[in-house]
Formats: sequence, structure tokens, C-alpha cells
Amino acid sequence: MCLAHHLFVWKEWGWEKKDEVYPKGVESYVYVLRGTYMRGLVAGYDLERLSIATLASHSSLQIFHGAKMEGFRTVAIVVKDRLWFYEQFKHLIDYFIVLNSWGELCRKDVVEKLRSLNAILVPHGSYVEYVGLDCAENIEVPIFGLRKLFRVEADQKAKMELLQRAGIPTPKIYRIDDDIDRLVIVKLPGAKGGKGYFLAKSKDEVVERLKKYIKEGLIKSFDDVIIQEYVIGVTAYYHYFYSPILNRVEILGADIRYETNVDGLRRLPPKISINLDLEPEPSFVVVGNIPLVLRESLLPRILEYGIKFVEETKRSLPPGIIGPFCLESVINDNMEIKVFEFSGRIVAGTNIYINGSPYSYLYWNEPMSTSRRIAREIKLAIDRNELEKVLT
Repeated sequence: MCLAHHLFVWKEWGWEKKDEVYPKGVESYVYVLRGTYMRGLVAGYDLERLSIATLASHSSLQIFHGAKMEGFRTVAIVVKDRLWFYEQFKHLIDYFIVLNSWGELCRKDVVEKLRSLNAILVPHGSYVEYVGLDCAENIEVPIFGLRKLFRVEADQKAKMELLQRAGIPTPKIYRIDDDIDRLVIVKLPGAKGGKGYFLAKSKDEVVERLKKYIKEGLIKSFDDVIIQEYVIGVTAYYHYFYSPILNRVEILGADIRYETNVDGLRRLPPKISINLDLEPEPSFVVVGNIPLVLRESLLPRILEYGIKFVEETKRSLPPGIIGPFCLESVINDNMEIKVFEFSGRIVAGTNIYINGSPYSYLYWNEPMSTSRRIAREIKLAIDRNELEKVLT
């Protein structure tokens, strides 16, 4: 029995990696297998009638808009109670696939409908949270992006380990049995828009809150969360795009997230804040995004970190990241950047730049949103007969 058979389990869509990093010499073999399978998956597609599909949420309106700008048909996968809203944008949406719940996405008839529409699925920040990790990874529809990254993104510790392997500066991480000697932020797994995150100043505070979360069913164990040094500074979220076709990393934008209620508490006079004794306690639920243009002197380092991230995903998760991703950081008063999180998909902050950002104009000299950049990459891949490079 061959080495690859021992190391990988065949699923209908390809080989599922069991180890965190592919053994030397095997990654290229697996990439060939995945490429062969992907060519088979799209072999029945009419490339002249491709459509771009996504879940109707998060950044879907931007995704539909960008796809239409590049001449693609669009498919909105929508739950019934949201259908009325997305029907207001029929000029951007060619087909609706209506579900009773997001969990129906991987149902056979839904998958067959997507395939009949020659659909490429574009995952966004709500994708795994809505449909579940198993469906997200295993759906038998071509995905623009790196589906192997979904499992890493669902595990806060694995995310930080990937950033550290890439050589990107990160805040200090604490284990539950460590002596916590400074302000920390405790983060829950998955894409919850900051919901449930909390600040603490001691181990006892952390343990007390986590026991409450376990009792409420928000987490299963202490191991589900990450305890991270709370870095004082300005938050900045960088929107990148890695193009396998052009072999380059692009900075497409940046934003700041507006969070409740921590941003509301900042508006209170210090005297009142002190008397409140942090009641209500700060929370970090994202409600929107604010545009950000960075000092140009920061851009070389920001691009360097993006390139390092791409290179590490190529090493540990071949073929590596495809398309949009985001590094989330804090910049202190010494202009030091600490990256505390990443997203391997299109982020909601890109919705600010539907007509392009100051940075995307530098690359393309035309309106180029992140979603249009996705559609442009698919077009370039088709033109060069390299579609398998951007799909998994």
C-alpha cells in the first residue's frame, strides 16, 4: 500500500489531510491528486456559462456585484426569511436557491442544482459558522479558495501557530494554568463577530468566566478558547489578495472595526467610566467597519507579513491560500505591528470598497473591489487554461 494511502483518507472530493504538515515529498503528489480531481469536478462545466455562488449574508451583495462586473452569472443561496431582502437586488442575482436552513446546503439536490448552474462557490466569513465545518469542507462543488484552511480557522490555537510559524509578530499567548500577569482578552472559537470575547486581569477571572461558558454550552472545555495578551494600540485590518495566476500578493485595502459596546464606552468621560467600574463590561461585537488609509512607511512591513502568510500556507497547507485573506492587528506607538488573528476568506471590511480602494487603484487603475478581484482571477485562470489553480 502506498505512503499516500497511509497518510490520507479518500473522500469523494479528494484527499483529507490527517497530519498538520505534509511529509516532505508528499505535498506535490497530493497537489497533483487534488488538481486531477478538481479538473474532473469541473469537466462537465460549461466555462462560457460559469456562475458565482455564495450564501446570502456577510459580503454577498459585494460578491454578486463584483461577479456581474466581470460578466458572470450569480447564484444566491438564501434561507426563506431573508429571501424578501435579497429579492430587492434581483439586478445582481440571476438565480435563487432557497433553503429552510443553512444546514441544507450539502443536501444532494442542492449540490446538484449548483453543479447544473456551473457554480463556483465563494466562501465568506459566515460560511463555516452557518453550514458547519463538515459541510463546508466536503461539499462537492468547486470552491474558490483553500478549503483546507477552514479547519485551521475554526481552531484559535491552530491559527496562532500558523502565524507564528510564518514569522509574523503576535501577542503573547497564555495557557489556562499560566500565571496571568497583565490584561488579556479571551476569544471563543469560530467566526462569531467578537461575541463572547472578554477581558480579564487574572487567572481566576478567566477560569470563573469559562466555567460559566461551559455551563451555558458556549464552549466544551477550556481548550476551546485562546487567552491572548491585550495589546494597547490602534487596531488595523489589512485586506490582501494572493493571485496564483499572477503569483503576487496585493494589498487591496484596510479597515477598522466598530464594536459594541467597547466603542460606546470610549465615548464616555473618564470620570464616568471610572465610576461605572466597567459595568457594563466591555464587549467586542462587530457592528460595522470604518475605512483606513495607512502611513505609507508601514506598507512594506504589512506587505511582508502578507507574503510570509502566503508562503507558510504553501508549506503547511499546499497548494496554499488562494484569493482574499485578512491579517488583523494592533499598531502601538512605536509603530510595532502585532497580528492577533487572521481570516482566510473575504472579510466584511471589504464591503467599504465596493468601488475599489486607494490601494486597489494602484494595482488596477480601475474600480476593483475584493469581490471583483475574485471574479477577475477566475477570468484570468480560464483565459490561461489554469482554472484548477484557483479552485479546491
